[in-house]
Amino acid sequence: MRASGVVLIVLIFGHLAYNLIWTPGGIHAIDFGFVGGKLAQPFWQWWDALMLWLAILHGSNGMRTIVNDYVHKPRVRKLALGAIGVAAVMLILLGTLITFTFDPCPQGADPALLPSFCASV
Repeated sequence: MRASGVVLIVLIFGHLAYNLIWTPGGIHAIDFGFVGGKLAQPFWQWWDALMLWLAILHGSNGMRTIVNDYVHKPRVRKLALGAIGVAAVMLILLGTLITFTFDPCPQGADPALLPSFCASV
């Protein structure tokens, strides 16, 4: 928890600094195109994936600790811990899938449905 917390602080503040300070236009520049362009770069894909993995693992471990401290019935505790585990695994899998497969301009899509920054087909 301590190690993931320290790494998360670096990742989160790096994420915020890039998006809000170093990007021309600051918060007003963040739109679908900005996110699409950022997620097209492997560096930011891995940055966001690591931030996602650590945040979910850190948060779910904290929830596990709370359940272990306050839930005294074994069946309810087991159910709660199972739900936390399933939710963490699903969020990590889906978030990772989205991070690495995101394509704002899919090939063969109807041009009328594509965002304005996609090249006309």
